[in-house]
Amino acid sequence: MLFSRPRSWWLRWLRDILIAVAVFWAAQWWMARGLFEGRPPPLAGFDLDGRQLSLADYRGAPVPVHFWATWCSICRLEQGSIDSLAEDYPVLTVAMTSGNAETLRDYLRENDLDFPVIVDETGELAQRWKVKGVPVSYVTDGRGQVTWAGAGYSSEFGLRARLWFAD
Repeated sequence: MLFSRPRSWWLRWLRDILIAVAVFWAAQWWMARGLFEGRPPPLAGFDLDGRQLSLADYRGAPVPVHFWATWCSICRLEQGSIDSLAEDYPVLTVAMTSGNAETLRDYLRENDLDFPVIVDETGELAQRWKVKGVPVSYVTDGRGQVTWAGAGYSSEFGLRARLWFAD
Protein backbone atom coordinates (compact mmCIF):
# COMPACT_ATOMS: atom_id res chain seq x y z
CA MET A 1 0.00 0.00 0.00
CA LEU A 2 1.96 2.91 -1.36
CA PHE A 3 -0.32 5.66 -0.09
CA SER A 4 -0.61 4.33 3.45
CA ARG A 5 2.99 5.23 4.36
CA PRO A 6 3.48 7.89 7.00
CA ARG A 7 3.63 11.49 5.89
CA SER A 8 7.25 11.76 7.02
CA TRP A 9 8.26 9.21 4.34
CA TRP A 10 6.95 11.50 1.60
CA LEU A 11 8.69 14.51 3.11
CA ARG A 12 12.01 12.63 3.26
CA TRP A 13 11.54 11.52 -0.35
CA LEU A 14 10.82 15.11 -1.47
CA ARG A 15 13.82 16.40 0.51
CA ASP A 16 16.11 13.82 -1.14
CA ILE A 17 14.86 14.77 -4.61
CA LEU A 18 15.43 18.47 -3.91
CA ILE A 19 18.95 17.76 -2.64
CA ALA A 20 19.76 15.73 -5.75
CA VAL A 21 18.51 18.54 -8.01
CA ALA A 22 20.51 21.13 -6.05
CA VAL A 23 23.68 19.02 -6.31
CA PHE A 24 23.13 18.59 -10.06
CA TRP A 25 22.72 22.35 -10.62
CA ALA A 26 25.70 23.15 -8.39
CA ALA A 27 27.86 20.73 -10.40
CA GLN A 28 26.65 22.31 -13.65
CA TRP A 29 27.50 25.78 -12.34
CA TRP A 30 30.93 24.61 -11.11
CA MET A 31 31.85 23.05 -14.47
CA ALA A 32 30.68 26.12 -16.43
CA ARG A 33 32.53 28.72 -14.40
CA GLY A 34 35.10 30.56 -16.48
CA LEU A 35 33.32 29.96 -19.80
CA PHE A 36 32.73 32.94 -22.06
CA GLU A 37 29.93 35.42 -21.65
CA GLY A 38 29.37 38.28 -24.07
CA ARG A 39 31.57 38.58 -27.17
CA PRO A 40 33.52 35.35 -27.81
CA PRO A 41 36.74 35.08 -29.80
CA PRO A 42 36.41 34.32 -33.51
CA LEU A 43 35.43 30.77 -34.38
CA ALA A 44 36.54 29.62 -37.79
CA GLY A 45 38.00 26.45 -39.20
CA PHE A 46 37.62 23.81 -41.85
CA ASP A 47 34.81 21.28 -42.04
CA LEU A 48 35.17 17.64 -43.04
CA ASP A 49 35.15 18.55 -46.74
CA GLY A 50 37.82 21.25 -46.38
CA ARG A 51 35.38 24.17 -46.61
CA GLN A 52 35.84 27.18 -44.34
CA LEU A 53 33.18 27.50 -41.60
CA SER A 54 32.86 30.56 -39.39
CA LEU A 55 30.47 31.65 -36.67
CA ALA A 56 30.50 35.12 -38.24
CA ASP A 57 28.69 33.67 -41.28
CA TYR A 58 25.62 32.99 -39.11
CA ARG A 59 24.96 36.50 -37.82
CA GLY A 60 21.28 37.30 -37.58
CA ALA A 61 20.21 33.96 -36.08
CA PRO A 62 20.88 32.20 -32.78
CA VAL A 63 23.50 29.48 -33.13
CA PRO A 64 24.51 26.71 -30.73
CA VAL A 65 28.26 26.08 -30.68
CA HIS A 66 29.08 22.63 -29.37
CA PHE A 67 32.56 21.36 -28.42
CA TRP A 68 32.84 17.58 -28.30
CA ALA A 69 35.21 14.66 -28.84
CA THR A 70 34.85 11.16 -30.22
CA TRP A 71 36.46 9.70 -27.09
CA CYS A 72 33.98 11.42 -24.72
CA SER A 73 31.20 9.13 -23.46
CA ILE A 74 28.91 12.01 -22.40
CA CYS A 75 29.38 13.58 -25.83
CA ARG A 76 28.15 10.34 -27.39
CA LEU A 77 25.01 10.48 -25.24
CA GLU A 78 24.03 13.89 -26.55
CA GLN A 79 25.05 13.52 -30.21
CA GLY A 80 21.53 12.49 -31.25
CA SER A 81 20.20 15.69 -29.68
CA ILE A 82 22.78 17.81 -31.51
CA ASP A 83 21.96 16.04 -34.77
CA SER A 84 18.23 16.68 -34.26
CA LEU A 85 18.90 20.32 -33.37
CA ALA A 86 20.90 20.73 -36.60
CA GLU A 87 17.76 19.91 -38.58
CA ASP A 88 16.06 23.09 -37.29
CA TYR A 89 18.91 25.51 -36.47
CA PRO A 90 22.30 26.38 -37.87
CA VAL A 91 24.66 24.45 -35.56
CA LEU A 92 28.43 24.63 -35.34
CA THR A 93 30.25 21.80 -33.65
CA VAL A 94 33.95 21.58 -32.93
CA ALA A 95 35.52 18.11 -32.69
CA MET A 96 38.42 18.66 -30.35
CA THR A 97 41.45 16.36 -30.36
CA SER A 98 39.52 13.66 -32.19
CA GLY A 99 41.64 13.12 -35.28
CA ASN A 100 41.65 14.46 -38.79
CA ALA A 101 38.77 15.05 -41.19
CA GLU A 102 38.84 11.51 -42.58
CA THR A 103 38.68 9.96 -39.09
CA LEU A 104 35.79 12.24 -38.13
CA ARG A 105 33.93 11.58 -41.39
CA ASP A 106 34.13 7.84 -40.68
CA TYR A 107 32.94 8.41 -37.09
CA LEU A 108 29.91 10.42 -38.22
CA ARG A 109 29.03 7.84 -40.87
CA GLU A 110 29.32 4.94 -38.39
CA ASN A 111 27.07 6.75 -35.91
CA ASP A 112 24.57 8.03 -38.52
CA LEU A 113 25.20 11.69 -37.65
CA ASP A 114 24.93 14.64 -40.02
CA PHE A 115 25.85 17.85 -38.21
CA PRO A 116 28.54 20.30 -39.35
CA VAL A 117 31.94 19.75 -37.76
CA ILE A 118 34.96 22.02 -37.50
CA VAL A 119 38.12 19.93 -37.11
CA ASP A 120 40.24 20.99 -34.11
CA GLU A 121 42.98 18.35 -34.08
CA THR A 122 45.21 20.21 -31.62
CA GLY A 123 42.52 21.70 -29.36
CA GLU A 124 43.62 25.25 -30.18
CA LEU A 125 40.10 26.50 -30.96
CA ALA A 126 38.81 24.93 -27.78
CA GLN A 127 41.50 26.67 -25.73
CA ARG A 128 40.59 30.05 -27.23
CA TRP A 129 36.98 29.41 -26.21
CA LYS A 130 38.10 28.48 -22.65
CA VAL A 131 37.03 24.85 -23.08
CA LYS A 132 38.90 22.70 -20.58
CA GLY A 133 36.82 19.54 -20.97
CA VAL A 134 34.02 18.28 -23.15
CA PRO A 135 31.17 18.50 -23.82
CA VAL A 136 30.72 22.27 -23.68
CA SER A 137 27.86 24.09 -25.36
CA TYR A 138 27.40 27.78 -26.02
CA VAL A 139 24.37 29.58 -27.41
CA THR A 140 25.00 32.78 -29.35
CA ASP A 141 22.35 35.30 -30.33
CA GLY A 142 21.93 36.97 -33.72
CA ARG A 143 24.66 39.51 -32.90
CA GLY A 144 27.19 36.79 -32.10
CA GLN A 145 27.06 37.35 -28.33
CA VAL A 146 27.17 34.35 -26.01
CA THR A 147 23.87 34.25 -24.13
CA TRP A 148 24.43 30.91 -22.38
CA ALA A 149 27.32 28.55 -21.72
CA GLY A 150 27.23 25.12 -20.12
CA ALA A 151 29.57 22.23 -19.50
CA GLY A 152 28.51 18.62 -19.28
CA TYR A 153 25.39 17.02 -20.66
CA SER A 154 22.85 19.40 -22.25
CA SER A 155 19.43 18.11 -23.22
CA GLU A 156 17.89 18.83 -26.59
CA PHE A 157 14.92 20.47 -24.86
CA GLY A 158 17.25 22.69 -22.81
CA LEU A 159 19.23 23.79 -25.85
CA ARG A 160 16.06 24.47 -27.84
CA ALA A 161 14.66 26.59 -25.00
CA ARG A 162 17.89 28.59 -24.77
CA LEU A 163 17.89 29.13 -28.54
CA TRP A 164 14.29 30.29 -28.42
CA PHE A 165 15.14 32.86 -25.72
CA ALA A 166 18.28 33.97 -27.60
CA ASP A 167 16.21 34.82 -30.67
